[in-house]
Order: sequence, then C-alpha cells, then structure tokens
Amino acid sequence: MPTSHWAWGPEPDESELREIARLFSEHTGLGDPAAWEPPVPFSPELVPEPRLAVPPLPFCTADPFERAVRTYGQAYRDLIRAYRGDFAHAPDLVALPGDEDEIERVLEWASAHGVAVVPRGGGTSVVGGVESRFDGPSVCLDLRRMNRVLEVDETSQAALVEAGASGPEINARLLGGLQLRFFPQSYEFSTLGGWIATRAGGHFATLHTHIDDLVESVRAVAPAGAWESRRLPGSGAGPSPDRWLLGSEGALGVITRAWIRVHRRPVHKVSLPVRFAEWAAGVAAVHDLAQSGLHPSNCRLLDAREAALTSGGDGRHAVLIVGFESADHPVDAWVSRALEIVAGHGGVAGEARQDQAWKGAFTRMPYLRNAYPGLGVLAETVETAVTWDRFPALHEAVMAEHKGATCRLAFAYPDGPAPYYTIVAPAVPGGELAQWDDLKSRLSETVLRMGGTITHHHAVGRDHRPFYDRQRPDPFALALRAAKAALDPQGLLNPGVLI
Repeated sequence: MPTSHWAWGPEPDESELREIARLFSEHTGLGDPAAWEPPVPFSPELVPEPRLAVPPLPFCTADPFERAVRTYGQAYRDLIRAYRGDFAHAPDLVALPGDEDEIERVLEWASAHGVAVVPRGGGTSVVGGVESRFDGPSVCLDLRRMNRVLEVDETSQAALVEAGASGPEINARLLGGLQLRFFPQSYEFSTLGGWIATRAGGHFATLHTHIDDLVESVRAVAPAGAWESRRLPGSGAGPSPDRWLLGSEGALGVITRAWIRVHRRPVHKVSLPVRFAEWAAGVAAVHDLAQSGLHPSNCRLLDAREAALTSGGDGRHAVLIVGFESADHPVDAWVSRALEIVAGHGGVAGEARQDQAWKGAFTRMPYLRNAYPGLGVLAETVETAVTWDRFPALHEAVMAEHKGATCRLAFAYPDGPAPYYTIVAPAVPGGELAQWDDLKSRLSETVLRMGGTITHHHAVGRDHRPFYDRQRPDPFALALRAAKAALDPQGLLNPGVLI
C-alpha cells in the first residue's frame, strides 16, 4: 500500500477511520463522529517551492510528495498539521544515499552551500526530532536504502547492520535462529540508526530495556570525518565513544552502521494478565518484581481506564501483563515465583498464554491515532522515569494536572519505574497546536518539578529541549557544545536538537 502523506503507516481507508472514531467515541464520550472532518488530499501545491536547486547527485530529489512525507515525525502536532495539508516546514530536498560514500558527498555539498542536514530513519519521532523547524534551507538525509545486515558473528552472537534497517528487516535477515531482542512500539517502521540516535527503549520491561544495552560498536560520519568505536563486549578505556553517539540525535554525526548484540530466538514463552482491584497494589507488585531478580521480559501495569481503552479491561481493575521467555530453559519456576509475588499484593492471575498476542496489539496502537484529527480529539503522551520513593508524588501531581490522564508503567527498574501517561481530550477546532503546546509545557514542568526525567525513551528533539537544558548539568552542556563545534564546525547537522 502507498505511504500516507499524513498518517501512521500506509494511507488509511476513510470508512475504517470513521468506524474507529465511532467506537472510540462510544467508549470515551469524546468527539462527534457525525461531524467527521476528512484529511486534506495531497496536492503538490501544498508543498513550498524548494529554495535550492537539486545538486548533481542522482540520489537527490525535490519531488513534492517525497518532501511532504518527510516533513514531520509522528507527534500529534505533526499529525494534525499534515492532516490539514500544512507542509510549511518541508525539507527543500531529499537525499537517499545507498552507502557511506554518498553520505559524505551530501555533507560536502551541504558544507559548501551552508545547507542544514537532517538525518532520518523511519520518521517516527514524537518530539520534533526530524522536523526542519529552523530558518534556512535543508536537506532530509533519508537512510532507509542503507538497510543491509552486513555480517553475522554467530560465535559472539552479534551482527553488523546498516543504520537504515527497520526491525522487521533486521530480523528477517538474521540467520542461525538469531533475533535482535528489541521491539519498540514503532518496530514496524523505525530503524537501527534512529534507535541509537534517540536512545530508544524497546518493549522489554526489565533488564535490557534500551538500545544502549545492545550496542557493541557504532560508526558515524560527520563533517569533520568518520569515527568508529572498537568492537568489544565491554571496556574501561576512558569515556565511551558509543556514549557520545547514543542519544546524539544526528547532531554529532550521521550514524551509518553498528555492531549489535543479538540472541537466540526464544522457545519457552509464557505471558499472563494479573488483575488488581487497586492501582496502588499493582504498583507495589511491580516494585517487588523489579527488585526480585526474576527479570521478566514483560512487566507492564495499566491502570483501569488504560486497560479498558487498550487491552479489553473491565474498567474497574488495573491489569499487569507479566511475561517470561528463554531460548535455553523452561520458565515455569520464574512464573511460579512471580505469581507468588503478585498474589501477595492481591493480584488475581488470568490464563497463561504462550503466543504473547499482546505484542501485536502493542504495535497496532499508533494506528488508532489516525482517527483522532477527523473526530476532533487531541492526544498527547508523557513518559518519564523516577525513583520509587518519588513516584507516588509524581503520579499524583501528573494526574492532578490532567484528571483525564491514563497511566501505564511501561518499564520497571530495581530503583524506579518509567510511567507513561496518555491524555485524550476534546480538541479546540483550529487551535490544536496551541492547545497541544500548552498541555506539553504544563505536564513537562510537572515532571521536572517532581524529580523525573524529561524523557525516558522518546528523546529530546526540539519539543523537549528547553526542559533538557534545565535537566543537564551546565558544565556538561559546555562539553557537548565543544564536541558539536569540533565534529560539525558549521552547525549543519540537525540544528536545534540537544543544543
């Protein structure tokens, strides 16, 4: 199916969107399906004329549709602007390099002409990380042609993968029963380079939660030259070069490939729901599971409203999805101990399953947002992490700031949870952007005030940067600016993120 100019995934069928909107409205009381507003059809006239001539590089284009579909990420403010046909921030050009040499040619041309370069993978950023929201011309450097698995080391269980490869592409090309154990909600579209650049989190709720834990070595190309860390299982040799690139969001170099740790595909899998009459009891159970050393692959607690909206809950009980998996041994003993822990907090376990069907529902959830603009509904998510001692006060403050919020604990560490809040509300017709910006600002202020991080796994981008500026130490900011100046002297790489 063709790529949509506005939606998550391929172009949706309007009748399906209307049906989703009807069901959502019936369930929540939000929106008016009868007043459905269809998306603005794509037309080349919606895209501004490029301010640049196409360079003599055969993999570059100024095609209006190619520029339109790379204008935004996937935040609600991106969705509503594209839905209304607003492509004012479209990149002037799109470059689709097939190898590192072609990336270097783009950077040389951009340096010679003073053009900003915005690296892009799957385009699933929800924090303005891939939007050309700055003055001056820009080129979108789309890496998705660079999607090969170049080498597999079965002895060490590692693979060398190009940055533009998506999750499905990586796992389809791994051999020997190996798998990249990393499944973010954007798994279908997001890419390895994007995961590394944003320090993305996968759906595994404990232990190896972030892409950081799976990176063995990274290579990047910057205007000052290419740099690559030595491939090692671990090292104590000074500050890690990989740590400079993890979370760099394209500002310090274009990530081109990485050695990543892979695992044998699990054959023993068990997942089951556990119901709690009280949210606090579920939180206490997650706390004890996180500190038990059991390391469940899934440990996701949904409050009663969140469970009803997304997982078929009854609207009265919080639901914990707890799961274990292994490629080596049965997990029955781990499941039994986990059930003892949750029962100690009043949890009632449901039927155990081995197919882990929840993963499919998890990756389908973003498609539901496609119905929101036409229905007149605004949506935003706020994710953070905080220590266990501060979590009750943070949770109370966020829920007080927006009483319609729902919550799930998406990740659980021995020293704290990573709560993920979802807000849906009636949209202000024509004022959605100001409404979203105000909501984002108020909730971000609350999170910082209560001791949480501005982002646990969604990156900084342009939307979080004012709050990131306050979270990071000032001397570190000086060091980051110095690194930026050394690697990208003209400041061409993704201006406005991090710095």
